[in-house]
Amino acid sequence: MSRTITTTFITLLALASGSLVYGQGDADAGAEKITVCLACHGQDGNMSQLDNVPMIGGQNESYLLKQMMDIKSGDRVAPLMNGMLNNLDEQDMADVAAYYASQPAPQGAADPEIVDLGESLYRAGIAEVGVAACTACHSPNGEGLPSAGYPALSGQDAAYTEMQLRAFRDGVRQNDDAEIMRSIAARMNDAEIAAVASYVSGLR
Repeated sequence: MSRTITTTFITLLALASGSLVYGQGDADAGAEKITVCLACHGQDGNMSQLDNVPMIGGQNESYLLKQMMDIKSGDRVAPLMNGMLNNLDEQDMADVAAYYASQPAPQGAADPEIVDLGESLYRAGIAEVGVAACTACHSPNGEGLPSAGYPALSGQDAAYTEMQLRAFRDGVRQNDDAEIMRSIAARMNDAEIAAVASYVSGLR
């Protein structure tokens, strides 16, 4: 294992060891607070028909809450969400996060023409440029690492994942802890990003 990958992996483990601490969400209460979310995400969180709207059903609660907090504070730029969270306090957002986390996870499909490349990137990374395997943070089956706030990826729309990886690579999205995703995406080309995004869409 190269020194770069070893250092990256140790960093990931160190970050993962510290759990995110937020208010406890109530899924039942959240069900009464999702009116503002329905137009884009739907009742189960997986209605999205737009590339820049994620499927959030079954997503890790801690990750969903962090994203809402970051969007509300301006730490994450998400134009479609502008103003959507203005009337929700932290407990409201925790409840909404708990509700959508309780919903079924989405299911997608990988493009068979690039699935081999995608699988290789997800499970082995790219040793020669120091990209660690995605499994280190997102788990072998793509369910993520809830204790560290790392998101589930399995079933996510490939176009959305690809868009987010490009945003990290280009520095448009900057709310990743310790710049982990920016560092990883900066070392990936367009074909690699598209392949891993497609692969995780079909991951179970």
